[in-house]
Amino acid sequence: MEVGVTLSNELEVQIAEAFCIFDTHGDKYIDTRNVGNVLRFLGCAPTEKEVLEVIKATESTDYPGEAHISKFMAHVSVLLMDHKMEPASAVKIMEAFEVLDPENKKYLTKEYFGKLMAEEGEPFTEEELEEMWPVAIDPITGNIPFIFYLNQLKHKTKIYEVADAVKEELAQAEKEKGKKPPPTAP
Repeated sequence: MEVGVTLSNELEVQIAEAFCIFDTHGDKYIDTRNVGNVLRFLGCAPTEKEVLEVIKATESTDYPGEAHISKFMAHVSVLLMDHKMEPASAVKIMEAFEVLDPENKKYLTKEYFGKLMAEEGEPFTEEELEEMWPVAIDPITGNIPFIFYLNQLKHKTKIYEVADAVKEELAQAEKEKGKKPPPTAP
């Protein structure tokens, strides 16, 4: 893949591929409004605060409102290797569903789940809910069965496994040079 920057490992390749999907002009820049989309495409689950932090760290000084691939890749690689913005595990999601289902029905209604998603924690917008429903709702019952929903989410990229492998490779390379491993983000 030609992205105009040197790609030195699989993590950088995956970040570049995701970035280029949102690089509508092919100029190695994306609108900072797409930073969250790139992160979610990679399989991250950033909060709005985390998206804003990535924008702040990667926004071009020459072109405000734009992020260049090299700055984005360098910053996001470190975040991924440190497991920042990592989505909850299937076990954690299942535990959360079980708390929300005291009657042990093994599903939530669209109305109840939608109310929770729109009003609790970091609320979803109506647009985000509309994007989520086709993945969450069982087309036969119209409800959100836990196992069905978790299986729909399983296809997500294993970006954190790639990040771990790259982090290990970098640490090994530094060890062979007799230096300390690369610093991690605070």
